[in-house]
Amino acid sequence: MPRRPLDARALTRRLALGALLAGVAGSAGLSPVRAAEPVKIGLVTALSGQSAKSGEAISRGIGLAIEEINRNGGVLGRPLELVARDDEANPSKGVLAARELIQRAGVVALIGGLDTPVSMAIVPIANQLKVPFVGPWAAGTAITRNGAADNYVFRVSAVDALVDEALVAYAVKTYGAKKPGAILVNNAWGESNQQGLVAALKAANLPSAGIEKYEANDIDMVPQLSRLREAGADALFLVGNVGPSAQVVKSLDRIGWTVPVISHWGPAGGRFDELAGPGAARVHFVQTFTFAGNDSPKAKTVLDALKAKYPAIKSMADVTPAVGIANAYDATHLIALAIQAAGATDGPKVRDGFYKVPAYAGLIKTYEAPFAPDRHDALKPDDYIFASFRNGEIVAVAK
Repeated sequence: MPRRPLDARALTRRLALGALLAGVAGSAGLSPVRAAEPVKIGLVTALSGQSAKSGEAISRGIGLAIEEINRNGGVLGRPLELVARDDEANPSKGVLAARELIQRAGVVALIGGLDTPVSMAIVPIANQLKVPFVGPWAAGTAITRNGAADNYVFRVSAVDALVDEALVAYAVKTYGAKKPGAILVNNAWGESNQQGLVAALKAANLPSAGIEKYEANDIDMVPQLSRLREAGADALFLVGNVGPSAQVVKSLDRIGWTVPVISHWGPAGGRFDELAGPGAARVHFVQTFTFAGNDSPKAKTVLDALKAKYPAIKSMADVTPAVGIANAYDATHLIALAIQAAGATDGPKVRDGFYKVPAYAGLIKTYEAPFAPDRHDALKPDDYIFASFRNGEIVAVAK
């Protein structure tokens, strides 16, 4: 049925109603950026299971950054909006979530990949669909160094190859290690670190007591650890998430072996100290950031904002793992700067926008030209610190 034309009175009523609604929006403090179509950012990470605390930290860092960005006008005059999906630390679910966010939800960039196997599964999707994928956690070297001629993957996090160099240097400097061994999770993350540790030990001219593997659901690592002890290991490199890392410490306690443990940052992803028991304190692990003992004005401002936004945060222990918050916070701001530099939201232009990001005073550090076509990792080895659990908090033990 054809629509009847509006008469003058109806038109007047409609215009008056529009003016009234505009007035209500203005009186409610809604800025023009709120009225614009949002720019959607997707998050794919573990929001359930043993890594849920890390996923929560990433979500909080992103949420805080988005609020700040939107208060300052958003990007291209539009607000940012987060659309999150739980990958349950499962690569297949991560791929499905990434495709759904890109192809149906219409996100202009993805953040995520708590687990290296999940991130590695998403990398080809991001490159194929030409949507930037920014990692705030997973450290697998090949995530950003993926060999793609057209690479859309960036990272604000640690990198296994560089972490492994740091682990070896720390073992030598702190413990005088002469023949370290390693126990690694048997997956893509473990494989990435096996390659990195072999290269780092060779560069340091150090022999290895051996490399042992375990499955992610193993609860007894005594056989592997016994072999390393018999081989004369005087320090132990550990790679694994919270649960398995705790089982390694418990297995060490069962055989009475007090070898120093120098770990990747897996233990930081949850209540490692509760799961591992008293032996947890002797595990020193890599971090990119900690709030504890950090007296920078930026850290204080962000911590205060976190407490205001998330009332459940009462102490430093409640912002564990801080790396998830800090990496995701800085990554989100860098994404916004890339979109702004691109002047558009289509994938290829946003990807190139990352190369145009100017200096940014972030939470972890001040970034100076953080990305380049041949450099997709924003953090460097001198951005790493070592930390351990103390009374539920992650505290830096060495620079």
